[in-house]
Amino acid sequence: MTDRLKIDYCGIEFRNPIVTASGTFGFGYEYDEYAPLSEYGGIGTKGLTRKPREGNKPPRIAETPSGVLNSVGLQNPGVDVFAEHIMPALSEQFDTHVIANMSGNTIEEYAEMAEILSGTDAAIIEMNISCPNVKHGGLAFGTDAAVVEELTREVKKRCKKPLVVKLSPNVTSVAEIARAAEAGGADGVSLINTLLGMKIDINTRRPILANNTGGLSGPAVRPVAVRMVHEVYNAVNIPIIGMGGAICAEDVIEFMLAGARLVALGTGLFMRPGMIFDIKQGLVDYMDKFNINNISEIVGKLELNQ
Repeated sequence: MTDRLKIDYCGIEFRNPIVTASGTFGFGYEYDEYAPLSEYGGIGTKGLTRKPREGNKPPRIAETPSGVLNSVGLQNPGVDVFAEHIMPALSEQFDTHVIANMSGNTIEEYAEMAEILSGTDAAIIEMNISCPNVKHGGLAFGTDAAVVEELTREVKKRCKKPLVVKLSPNVTSVAEIARAAEAGGADGVSLINTLLGMKIDINTRRPILANNTGGLSGPAVRPVAVRMVHEVYNAVNIPIIGMGGAICAEDVIEFMLAGARLVALGTGLFMRPGMIFDIKQGLVDYMDKFNINNISEIVGKLELNQ
């Protein structure tokens, strides 16, 4: 089963196409008791910033139909702590690829973090240019194609690992932004980040989230995510990590047919932290049903209705 699920992403062999989405998996330690991290193709770390952040004040989580709104605000220990302590521990204790996620407020800050993370054992650096729950920085970068291209080009100069740009769905054309990232030298793209949303307490007439708005994730966003992955697949020649509401093997297969080579699990892990086992078996069952030798054979094989 293992060999049939192997897939290449940015020249790196992943034991299977299932990874975890940044912001939903901590640094992996919390989930190892439910499923060994080696069961995943790779894990995406909690988003890192140049300096430690306490995040936004609570309430910062609100449930919605088939999803969750969050405005955590990138609470994290900072990139130096990750590079000096967390990543070495991950390398020593767990056998899986690490995708280190970073967010910045300036081009120089992003470039500096990329340089620091390039000195670690992280397999891939994911650059978040699209965090809707932070009031400054990422959102402005992720919605302007010219800025995305410039940012990617400058960061790539100091990034010695594959650089994956995480795209915002809160744009007019996600394909245009993806093309800008590719033009700037990105090795891959990941999408979608959360959709910007709001939930109101009708009794107080105030937003439930202290930050007023937050990022919507979970199964509610999956049809949007699949559509955007398909659009980007047809717009660029770099590989895609698809994400947004995947909770079962069928969802993963949808994303891969639309064009994703890797698929990230996120909000669903809060409900079923051990879902990786069922998903992997479901992928094998699908390959058996359709006589598929390797999971990579289904990437981008969507056949549109005429």
